[in-house]
Amino acid sequence: MTLQITNSIKRHTLPAFFVLAILITWILILPLALSAQNFLHFSISAHWHFLGALGPLGAAFIVTRIADGRAGFLAFLRRMARWRVGIVWFLIAALSPFFLFFLSMLVLRISGGSWPDLGKLISGEYATLAWVGGSLLSALAYGIGEEVGWRGFALPRLQHGRSALWATFILTVFWAIWHIPMFFYRFEFGLVQAIGFFIGLFAGAIWLTFLYNSTGGSIFLVALWHANWNVVNIIGLVVSEDAVSLMSAMVMIAAVVIVMVGRPAMLSYYGKHTTG
Repeated sequence: MTLQITNSIKRHTLPAFFVLAILITWILILPLALSAQNFLHFSISAHWHFLGALGPLGAAFIVTRIADGRAGFLAFLRRMARWRVGIVWFLIAALSPFFLFFLSMLVLRISGGSWPDLGKLISGEYATLAWVGGSLLSALAYGIGEEVGWRGFALPRLQHGRSALWATFILTVFWAIWHIPMFFYRFEFGLVQAIGFFIGLFAGAIWLTFLYNSTGGSIFLVALWHANWNVVNIIGLVVSEDAVSLMSAMVMIAAVVIVMVGRPAMLSYYGKHTTG
């Protein structure tokens, strides 16, 4: 039985990865979803959410180790640590989320609004070590856990024999399915909002494909961008939800530009990375 499963994973690495990524995350965060829906007689801390990041990460490790052996697994780990891709791309990955946040606040101020109240971050529950530590842990966990799986493992394989845009769309479908349990405790969306969520997710995936391909397949840099984007969103949701919405709109605009300039086949001037 074990040999059959192993051989099946070797033959169908992508399906195995997606099934494992979704299954691991759903199992790990099920208690949080049940608690939020009042199916449990006790409450679970919202910080439990960070465990969901282990799904894509664990699936990538498991499938890589089985399909590619020890040598392939070690090569995958080395790819995770590759960060020397040029100072410009490093700065883009590290700083662009903060730049978008500042730009969003500036646009809101110019358009007649007021500056977000950053003082909220140093008062009440947001000034506690538990909130700060839990938020940073979640931002870092999902930045690393998601990108090791979605971009590090799945994207290069999906891009093999497909256009970068089509590969990104397929990835986004599974990425959206992976999010489903979070609608029971983290998001409150109806059908229209769910469609908007998918469009925003697709735009973000296009940007991350662009960053991944442009850096020659750097898992480290897409994880860095994702982690910083999470940090900015956590801050933004405290001080200004309008700024978060405007940031998302800017990413959507950037995605359209990337498709037009980088072309659907590559989503980058530097070609597409297909080494998994």
